[in-house]
Amino acid sequence: MLVQVNTGNGLENKEALERWADEFLNEALARFNQEITRIEVQLTDENSVKNGAADRRCMLEARLNGHAPLAVNHHAATQDEAFRGATQRLINLLDHTLGKLDRHEHRARETIRKDPSIVE
Repeated sequence: MLVQVNTGNGLENKEALERWADEFLNEALARFNQEITRIEVQLTDENSVKNGAADRRCMLEARLNGHAPLAVNHHAATQDEAFRGATQRLINLLDHTLGKLDRHEHRARETIRKDPSIVE
């Protein structure tokens, strides 16, 4: 899974941040490794000059094999809290979305109820 980190509004895009984000996301999303091709991380400081309660924003977008991308946002006081909060939201969304796909694929399977020889 490829992780791409973008920063804006006064946040510096350092190599250490990219390495940490790559390791953290690969570990946190390991069970979805087969479904995710790429994760895009967008870190921004909403009020770059002023400090606020929740002025750091992290947006994560997961690109899935054969499905539309999924995106989540999280606002927090620090960059770390925003990143970890967005990661948890993405995990919840992936669980929900991929769980629904599993249930629908399960229902598409053949059942004995459709076999005319058994119904008769």
